[in-house]
Amino acid sequence: MLTEVIATRYVTPLREGGSLPGIVEADDLGTYVMKFTGAGQGRKTLVAEVICGELGRRLGLRVPRLVAMDLDPVIGLGEPDQEVQELLKASGGLNLGMDFLPGSIGFDPLAYEVGPAEAGQVVWFDALINNVDRSWRNPNMMVWHGDLWLIDHGATMIWQHNWPTAQAAAAKPYNASDHVLARFQPDIGAAARELAPQVTEDLLTEVAAQVPDVWLTDEPGFDSPDGLRRAYVEALLPRAATIHERITLEAPTKDRPSQAPGWLTDHVRPWPHPTKKDQQMQQDGGAK
Repeated sequence: MLTEVIATRYVTPLREGGSLPGIVEADDLGTYVMKFTGAGQGRKTLVAEVICGELGRRLGLRVPRLVAMDLDPVIGLGEPDQEVQELLKASGGLNLGMDFLPGSIGFDPLAYEVGPAEAGQVVWFDALINNVDRSWRNPNMMVWHGDLWLIDHGATMIWQHNWPTAQAAAAKPYNASDHVLARFQPDIGAAARELAPQVTEDLLTEVAAQVPDVWLTDEPGFDSPDGLRRAYVEALLPRAATIHERITLEAPTKDRPSQAPGWLTDHVRPWPHPTKKDQQMQQDGGAK
């Protein structure tokens, strides 16, 4: 399992994110970007963050360290922002923390050069996990101490939202035409030769084991958290061997809107964003 820490102080929200993550201090004296179980996207985005983030780190990609953060909702009592208060109240228990990278800046492909080898590894990795949110519209990468860091993997493994069709969905190709690194002539063949052999059943099992049980319970069709963990392994393992053959790189789109799902693109709408409580209240109201 992930290392567990206790949140001690909520510092400030990060309003760039669709789920309203926040900067939080913890009892290990670390500072983290916290993503909340009470956010509207739900706990599956946190599962994706853990599996894909931990897999990326084991493959040698730069992903901030992840921890499980225990949150007491009482932290939110002194928060003046009502939206933040509601989010903290809805997120008691284990949440996800990502190492805060102080002084980092958002990646700009016009200002930062990436070599074909590194670009190929990132594109291949994003194809493996079916990342729909690393486009030129929203790179989800940071530059820290001159190095490229990958963040925000909640919009990956879209098949986890419909497990009966997961195998078919995981077998689909990956269109990297709008990928933010497509312009750098990514060497996907070299990336596949280096990375694909490392994606073994044992590695994926180890990565899936990092997800806390509480985020994997009560999933329809699965009797236990371990059964659900196994489903993630079975979706990713065959994809790793052949996905490089099914990556397409064409001219990037210019005017077409993002193809990311609606729950992900909520961040382009005016604030406030819905929490799980808000969404449930809307559903209950609509049922009356």
